[in-house]
Amino acid sequence: MKKFELILTALLVPLDAVLLFAAGIAAYGFRFTTFAMGLRPVVFYLPLNQFIQILFVAVPVWILIFASNGLYTIDSNQKFSNELSRVFFACTVGLAAITVYIFFRGEFFNSRFIVLAATISAIIFVSLGRLVIRLTKLIFYRYGRGTRHTVLIGSGAITDHVSQLLQSQKSLGYTIVARYPIFNEKVRAEILELDSTREVDEIILTNPSSSREETLMILTFAEEHHFTLKYSADLYSTLAPNMRVSAIADVPLIEFRRARLDGWGKISKRMFDLIGSSLLIVAASPFMLATTAAILMEDGKPVLFKNTRVGFRGHAFKTLKFRSMYTKFSTEGNGEALKLEEELIAQHNSKEGPIYKIVNDPRVTKVGRFIRRWSIDELPQFFIVFIGTISFVGPRAHDHGFICFSKNTFRSNPTTES
Repeated sequence: MKKFELILTALLVPLDAVLLFAAGIAAYGFRFTTFAMGLRPVVFYLPLNQFIQILFVAVPVWILIFASNGLYTIDSNQKFSNELSRVFFACTVGLAAITVYIFFRGEFFNSRFIVLAATISAIIFVSLGRLVIRLTKLIFYRYGRGTRHTVLIGSGAITDHVSQLLQSQKSLGYTIVARYPIFNEKVRAEILELDSTREVDEIILTNPSSSREETLMILTFAEEHHFTLKYSADLYSTLAPNMRVSAIADVPLIEFRRARLDGWGKISKRMFDLIGSSLLIVAASPFMLATTAAILMEDGKPVLFKNTRVGFRGHAFKTLKFRSMYTKFSTEGNGEALKLEEELIAQHNSKEGPIYKIVNDPRVTKVGRFIRRWSIDELPQFFIVFIGTISFVGPRAHDHGFICFSKNTFRSNPTTES
């Protein structure tokens, strides 16, 4: 799922909340217009501040009703008419909920006009909001922004039809970056090379004559490298538990999801990282300031150590830690430092295999020993979590020096500060 789609979907919730609140205020204002009072005189007392308090309760309830009616489901190919029908139905359910609430409370509430006007306003406002989101996506898609970079694999009429459809209908949000008649080792290497320069999001398999072995090979490849895989419905001979059926215009496709943590699961995970890292940065700031001062007094600059790691889909990124070694030993790529490290590993390594641990490492400063013992050197990682490079929950990032030869075989090219 593209980040662009996730952002727009996440924005729907606060946008709907604002529009529902605005619909309520508009209905309240309309009730006191000359036209409305001419239709039915105002015989109740409901101050604006009291009405706003009611809205603060009603709006979250309506948002829950919207969610239960699938208005926040991430489906980029959903027709706008279907979305509008869901908006209408959800607002109708909201009106019914308010009516039932008033009935069971047994209160005399003679502003039914406001309730009805607010419901009609909500349908109009929310529908217009959804239209704005649609137009925003269309504008971005027309300029090639936020589209899903797609590789087509297949030949024949179905592949030609899908290719023509995706290229002609920009509103679908696809950009074809490559097309291959079959999948083999050469195509596998070309897709990986293409992904390194221009990120590949999806693979669509549209070859009815594809063998079971080829389909399974593509599925394994997609899962291994975190590509979304879709294939035409007539290839139903191969199934997977984590899949869904969708359609691109008139072409039914089966999608293998990369993980169950997708859509709103990914959004909620990101929100957890944002909120959690923000709170922890504030809470840990006294310790980070004290550590900064201690490092500067003992060994000067730099305070932070940057180390290259391999993250999602093999992309390298820089981690941040408080420097715990003397400056001359903690520079990544320093030839002399690497040579000394290799000697220390040979003499004082307490572990076996590619992961090493040097006992009584002479390169570590006094402050470094303390912050390592209490994991204070890891505190700057909260900033990396905040910007979204890494997450609180997930696999540990591999050292950039680890080169994979097979599934279970690694060679280590050590970096200086561990």
